[in-house]
Amino acid sequence: MIRLMLLAAAAMAAAGPIAAMASAPAKVPASLDVAFDNTIVSTYPDGRQSEIWLNRDGSYKGMGRRKDRSDGHWTLKGSKICLRQSHPLAVPFTFCTPLRAEKVGSTWTAKAVTGEQVHVKIVAGREGE
Repeated sequence: MIRLMLLAAAAMAAAGPIAAMASAPAKVPASLDVAFDNTIVSTYPDGRQSEIWLNRDGSYKGMGRRKDRSDGHWTLKGSKICLRQSHPLAVPFTFCTPLRAEKVGSTWTAKAVTGEQVHVKIVAGREGE
C-alpha cells in the first residue's frame, strides 16, 4: 500500500512539469519535418520493434515492442530529442536520445530507455498511429 501511495505521489509531482511541456517547442528545425510526416521505428536485439510518431505541437504517440500504446511530450536538447511519457502512466523522468531524421530511410544506432542497443530507422508514412 505504501508503494502504491509513493507511486501516486511521484505521478502527481510529475504532472506539473508535464503540463509545462504541453506547448509546442519554441524553435523546431526544418530537418525534423521528415520525423513529423513519418514513423520512427526502433528495432531491439530480439527483433521486436517499437514505433513513435512525433507531432509539431510537441506531443507524441508511441507503440512499444509489446504493442502497448503510450503518449507524452517531446522537447529538443541540442541534437537529442527528449521524451516524457504522460499516458498510460506519467513517468517522473525524461529520456533523451539522438535523433538523426535526415530523410526517409535514415538509420542510426541508439540506446533504448532499457539500456539496450537499438537500430533506428525513419519509415515512410504514419501507418499504425
